[in-house]
Amino acid sequence: IADNVGDNVGDVAGMGADLYESYCGSILATAALGVAAITSMNQLSGTAMIVAQAKMLALPMILAGIGIVMSIIGIRMVRTKEDATMKDLLGALGSGINGSSFLIILGTLLFSWLLLKDIPGVSWLGISGSVIAGLIAGIIIGKGTEFYTSYEYNPTKHISKQSETGPATVIIAGIALGMKSTWASLTTIIVAIMLAYGFAGGFHEYSLGLYGVGIAAVGMLATLGITLATDAYGPIADNAGGNAEMTHQEPHVRKRTDALDSLGNTTAATGKGFAIGSAALTALALMAAYIEEVRVGQNREALEFIKAQQNVKAQQVYYIGHNKWAEVTAADEKGFKVDGLMDLSHNSFKNVEIGYVLPGLGALNEENVREATIPGKDTKEHEIELVSSPKASMNQYMTFYEITLMNPRVLCGMFAGVMLVFVFCAMTMEAVGRAAYAMVKEVRRQFKEIAGIMEGTGKPDYARCVAISTAGAQREMIIPSLLALVVPIVVGLILGVPGVMGLLAGGLACGFAVAIFMANAGGAWDNAKKFIETGEMGGKGSQNHKATVVGDTVGDPFKDTSGPSLNILIKLMSMVSVVFAGLIVKYAPMIADMIGLK
Repeated sequence: IADNVGDNVGDVAGMGADLYESYCGSILATAALGVAAITSMNQLSGTAMIVAQAKMLALPMILAGIGIVMSIIGIRMVRTKEDATMKDLLGALGSGINGSSFLIILGTLLFSWLLLKDIPGVSWLGISGSVIAGLIAGIIIGKGTEFYTSYEYNPTKHISKQSETGPATVIIAGIALGMKSTWASLTTIIVAIMLAYGFAGGFHEYSLGLYGVGIAAVGMLATLGITLATDAYGPIADNAGGNAEMTHQEPHVRKRTDALDSLGNTTAATGKGFAIGSAALTALALMAAYIEEVRVGQNREALEFIKAQQNVKAQQVYYIGHNKWAEVTAADEKGFKVDGLMDLSHNSFKNVEIGYVLPGLGALNEENVREATIPGKDTKEHEIELVSSPKASMNQYMTFYEITLMNPRVLCGMFAGVMLVFVFCAMTMEAVGRAAYAMVKEVRRQFKEIAGIMEGTGKPDYARCVAISTAGAQREMIIPSLLALVVPIVVGLILGVPGVMGLLAGGLACGFAVAIFMANAGGAWDNAKKFIETGEMGGKGSQNHKATVVGDTVGDPFKDTSGPSLNILIKLMSMVSVVFAGLIVKYAPMIADMIGLK
């Protein structure tokens, strides 16, 4: 009973929440990147710019809506026959996914043309290519997962064969398979990112390329309706088998449910691979959205500084510290219009009086400006290159914050991201172990104290077992969740924006690979056991079967806990960084000065 409840919680509610988060995150991040792309291209103004921004913003939402309708049609395409083999069942599910994907491609081409054909500098066909790249990447990741986890193929059969020499070799073979299987998903994501970036025009306009990567994530998630349905299929089949066992059905019923359950293990692993693939693309889009929030934070910091000044006049520039400036382009009874400015030359202005006005400089947008002498402080001349933060390119932000691999802040942030992945996995694995220990103790207690359980004359206390799992899961996830919330803020305050970018990059790259490894290894261990239960290699109850049961016991926390939770970690780190970007922009330089990291 507890296992049946757990399957629903993990593979239906949990995975549904995970994919829904990716769904919303990809749509919102892409919408923000579309608006930013039109602004940075600087080819439109006034009403024409607003209309173009609205169209770029609306496209990911429309594509998501198309995906919902086409997924419903794809579900109707799933058909199979009596006595179907595993390949027949996989093919039936594949026909639904492929059918809905084809219909989504047609809808993408139509609506991209309708919305984007009149926007200068934007190729509707290129944006469609980015969507299609993400869509096809999702299908390929699913096929790769299917190959490495289904017992119709050699990798999982090899794990079953290793059971002849005991559980240790089963564990070794499963870990090796999981590690090896990562190449397929990682290569697919690499190719998908480059294609999406290039199709959208990223090699000519960087911001459009980022929009292409974001909308590729939307494309991958467009089939979410049918993908989530195939993922939910796994626990349904598993629970049907449990019901058949508890109600003492004929052996052929259990045999059929076992075959469906094995297919469910593969579809569940496919869903997890799909989830982490979409999380990778979504996280990349959120990293770009983080820089957009840094832009907002700089402007807000400039405006707050100006509000604190007296006798503010238009067309004046103020130094506000840490190589940042504020330009007042308008000052009247309605208030101020202020743009943040960044000094790309990285001059040190320790001697500048706070609030000192550079007279007569006017609007400073990406110009080299020669500063005159500063009365009573510094008689030297400074060559300063100021760029307006609202119009600065992504590369100029990288220059201002020195986000390069040779910056130790970036490297330390990357190491922190990798560390967080492994610590997070360890904590979730230990949490499963502790909850399982409590469950086993409770079951043993009930066997001892409640007579007749095995004979069917005594009724177990099911609710107590379910309560142990529920309370244990909630309690054990408090500290891992806090880690994902606190670490990005702490790293940001100490190492600044470069540290956060390193953290996100390290966590994304490492987390993606580890999640794929765990999901595929766990699915393969489970299906290796199912393969033997079909009657191969001694069948159920044999020594070979017992060895694969050990592998499956290790695989469950791999594929059902630590692996899927890494999707949440990756996206949560990105979301927290975006939310607290303004805090980092304002206070990180101050803290760096205090501890000598300037």
